[in-house]
Amino acid sequence: MDPIAELIVGLVIVVGLVGAVIQIYPGSIIVAAAVAVWGVVTGGAIGWTVAVVGVLAVAVAGVAKYLYAGRYLKGAGVPNRTLLVGGVLGVVGFFVIPVVGLPIGFVLGVYLSEMGRHRDHRGAWRSTMAAIRATGLTILIELAGALIATGVWVAGLLATG
Repeated sequence: MDPIAELIVGLVIVVGLVGAVIQIYPGSIIVAAAVAVWGVVTGGAIGWTVAVVGVLAVAVAGVAKYLYAGRYLKGAGVPNRTLLVGGVLGVVGFFVIPVVGLPIGFVLGVYLSEMGRHRDHRGAWRSTMAAIRATGLTILIELAGALIATGVWVAGLLATG
């Protein structure tokens, strides 16, 4: 692959890594796609290995983040209905207050749902904090998968360059 194309792949990976952190667009999927495109275009054993390992890293992280978050929230006693309300208000918040409305709406939705369930500020806030921690952990897991894919791409880039 020529250097300009590799630079473009690198820039797309950076955009994906930012997305894995800010969670407004599917950043890890963008990283996986960029790494896969590089691997397929580069070809050979190194290219295909980079493509497969990069995509697998993102896929495993994607599954792990949902399994871990679900287990964490069940342990904290936060029902799925609460997360649904938080997600819906997060989406509404995204359109009402661009960029920062998503997390504000999510937290507000979780809090209001749990306030209705607990009828107590402390219980609602405890559940809200558990949901925020679980969200933070899922971001870290997704970022880890995207960083592994990025590291594999850099190794492949050095091996072919």
